[in-house]
Amino acid sequence: MQIRQGDVLLVRVDDDPEHFRERRRHSLHPIPRERGRLVLAHGEVTGHAHIVESEEATLVTEEEAQELFLIVHGPDPVALVHEEHEALDIPPGAYRVVRQREYHDPDEWNEDWDFVAD
Repeated sequence: MQIRQGDVLLVRVDDDPEHFRERRRHSLHPIPRERGRLVLAHGEVTGHAHIVESEEATLVTEEEAQELFLIVHGPDPVALVHEEHEALDIPPGAYRVVRQREYHDPDEWNEDWDFVAD
């Protein structure tokens, strides 16, 4: 299952959040909430962010990895919210958080690839 909201893509990696945590129990590190919210991506242009406010979700990263995972636990979906997009319900499960990237000509930019500015 995949869910896209603007430049953020969620890819389900496990239907069972507890199973996902158990398999990776030694390598997962929680990402702190910002003003009580889980921020999946900050908007570089508008300042808007892709957020989850529910306490029934956790944002984690793996040790020595640059990947984020959203874990939705509990029986009900949680809302993924952004000021410029429709709110989306995210069912329980574990999801890889993928940021859309775009290619730049290396003769014109310092980096070949960069995150899409939202």
